[in-house]
Amino acid sequence: MHGDDQKRERVSAREPAATARERQSRIPALLCLATVGAALLLIIYVFSNRRTMDRPDFVTATAPDSKQPETITWEYVGSAGCRDCHADFYELWAPSFHGLAMQPYTPEFARAHLDPQPEALTIGEYRYRAEIEDDPGRVIEHGPQGEQNYTIVHVLGGKYIYYFLALLERGRLQTLPVAFDVRRREWIDTAGSAVRHFPDGVDEALPWTHTQFTFNTSCFSCHVSQLSTNYDPDTDTYHTIWAEPGINCETCHGPAGEHDRVFREAEAAGLPPPTDLKIISTRDFTVEQTNDLCAICHAKAGPITTAFMPGDRFFDHADLVTLEHPDFYPDGRDLGENYTFTLWRMSPCVQSGQLDCMHCHTSSGRYRFHGERANEACLPCHAERVATVEEHSRHPANTEGGRCISCHMPMTEFARMSRSDHSMLPPTPAATIAYQSPNACNLCHADQTPQWADEHVRSWHERDYQKPMLQRAGLIDAARKADWTALPEMLAAITAPDREEIYANSLIRLLRPCEDERKWPALLAAAKDSSPLIRATTAEALGDRLDPGNLAALIELAGDDYRLVRIRAAAALAPVDPRMLVGEARARLSRAVEELKESMQARPDDAAAHYNLGNFFMQRQDYPRAIEAFETSIRLRPDLFAPLVNASIVYSLLGRNDRAEQCLRQALEIEPYNAAALFNLGLLLAEQKRWSEAETALRGALKAEPETPAAAYNLAVILSGDRIDEAIEWCRKAAQLRPAEPKYAYTLAFYLRQKGDINAAFQTLRKVIEAHPDHTDSFQLLGEMYEENGMTDEAVELYFNAMGNTRLPENARRYFAGKYHTLTSKQ
Repeated sequence: MHGDDQKRERVSAREPAATARERQSRIPALLCLATVGAALLLIIYVFSNRRTMDRPDFVTATAPDSKQPETITWEYVGSAGCRDCHADFYELWAPSFHGLAMQPYTPEFARAHLDPQPEALTIGEYRYRAEIEDDPGRVIEHGPQGEQNYTIVHVLGGKYIYYFLALLERGRLQTLPVAFDVRRREWIDTAGSAVRHFPDGVDEALPWTHTQFTFNTSCFSCHVSQLSTNYDPDTDTYHTIWAEPGINCETCHGPAGEHDRVFREAEAAGLPPPTDLKIISTRDFTVEQTNDLCAICHAKAGPITTAFMPGDRFFDHADLVTLEHPDFYPDGRDLGENYTFTLWRMSPCVQSGQLDCMHCHTSSGRYRFHGERANEACLPCHAERVATVEEHSRHPANTEGGRCISCHMPMTEFARMSRSDHSMLPPTPAATIAYQSPNACNLCHADQTPQWADEHVRSWHERDYQKPMLQRAGLIDAARKADWTALPEMLAAITAPDREEIYANSLIRLLRPCEDERKWPALLAAAKDSSPLIRATTAEALGDRLDPGNLAALIELAGDDYRLVRIRAAAALAPVDPRMLVGEARARLSRAVEELKESMQARPDDAAAHYNLGNFFMQRQDYPRAIEAFETSIRLRPDLFAPLVNASIVYSLLGRNDRAEQCLRQALEIEPYNAAALFNLGLLLAEQKRWSEAETALRGALKAEPETPAAAYNLAVILSGDRIDEAIEWCRKAAQLRPAEPKYAYTLAFYLRQKGDINAAFQTLRKVIEAHPDHTDSFQLLGEMYEENGMTDEAVELYFNAMGNTRLPENARRYFAGKYHTLTSKQ
């Protein structure tokens, strides 16, 4: 029962690749969300491409000399089709930032909106200059390989920055390396402008050729209307098409073909307008439907379908990034680009269920309340505060400080773009002191310190309104650091009746590495939360331990009303053989699994989706399909380490150690100090008895992440042959780090016995049995030690207790009964 098993953890025990914070700053958080990490043009967007009506004048971006897509028919008519009857709306929409979210690049555009670039921008080894006087416009690159010209074909944005697109090989529309700052009237480094400044360091700029700056992959559907990427995985080629640039009428109202037909026919026949509009009317939307319609573009989210339609629910089509991500400060304020919706859901006004986006914004995206009308944005709900704004704000009315949004929705800047804080929470200078997050007071009073601001707001209010925000931020900060000292408070923040959705969801995600048993009852309670976001996140977490209680909860979640919850439950249940289930439970899981597969196959050009599909097949032990998915992910994004690490696990299980090692070496070229890659390499090398190399890799893993018990344990195993004292210390560290794993303490006792420290071994094994009465090996080793040390009475008592211990397997109980009878027969 304990022969060679204590010598080395099996290769199959390798842990999946972790996503470190510094890596989150550059790539999607692949284990949980296919999110976008580089905050610039990369708004995740999911929208339908339903088509039945002829629409010949679509715009294309396709690879030269490539196979063209089949003729597409549309039931969309385009914005021009709306103009005849809705001229007023059209004239408001056409020049708006929605209408001009993308537009063709022309010499006329350049003359009207751009200034010539006075000198080339140097970016690394390259120099770039935009030649806007040329027709067509182009960006010229000078570098080690000589000169390269990129023709500008499209323009994105314009409120703050104009970004430019060029058509590159295989149909890729790439964001060019130089952009134009509209307010400052200067040319800037596109990727460099997106560098984040974390409190403990600065982000690293991506190369402009990175896939996160590829329009087809990252920023497409929030800048054009009725788009189809038409990605061909066999040739790695795009045949991308869209109905028209910008966000058109039908993006929010759905296909207008039938609406157009019935109204024109009624007019021609002299009939009154039909009462059935034959189109989606947002006037009939609930508050939630309105907000979800905006959120599908204005969210830092991971798509799970490409089929969103106006009126649909956000969480049927996307997941949401929350404060587990470093683009948020611990108190939830924006650090990187977060696209509004996460903070929006933190707003007490939004949580009331009465506020929708259209209260403050028009459908074309304009803000409604300018100048003297500024505080009308907070009416009618806060009429008393608006009427006494000087008293409430401590600033004169009709000044910047007397505007509600100045304090409750202050603007910060990222990538040279301004964004308002949509949490609407009051200024919290105490959080600035603690976490360096921005606060409205010091954004205006930049010459003063946060301490100065903190003293003022505390003197103005008897109630310490900052306290709950600081407490929540403190829990987020601690959880990010894997500090579980305040675990009871974290669990209370998840399960309290007045729990705050975004904070609770963030904590559940951050609690995944926590091995404290106390978290499981809280997670089971969270599985019944009213928020589909929290239920979905909880489903992922419950998959970390498929005990009967968690399994039952996940089966229930697999039949949830929301698609996001169902597919997260299906993913968590991937290791479960469906044949173990019967009746409705089996059917429910089967349906959810099909939805999960559809979700992961919805975007065939998404490396993260293929990676997640590989994980699913790996857990299902369908190793050939797992390898296929991982290799596709690696081909699409060779810069991602996680698919390489998990592919190595599967290759090892298939006996292909050469390819497994190759994957891990490649992963370490990307992340030289990645603990997961080093750990898995150490196990792989140990399996091949390459002890010295394995030791080096495992020490590297522990240097990268000292709190890794599996690495400490495996290093102890390697050292146990000739460095028993060091092996004992590493094994002791593993046992201390993960007391829930009895194997570590058991192995510590084994080595203590080997060294001759019998009393310490006795003490260790007794503690293991007390904490883990189902650990057979500890009973057996302790019994053997009693016998070999002449402690027959202790051995008899131990075997008697073991043979009656229903927590032990039946065969183990029979074994101990035999030992008991053998010893007692000799007495």
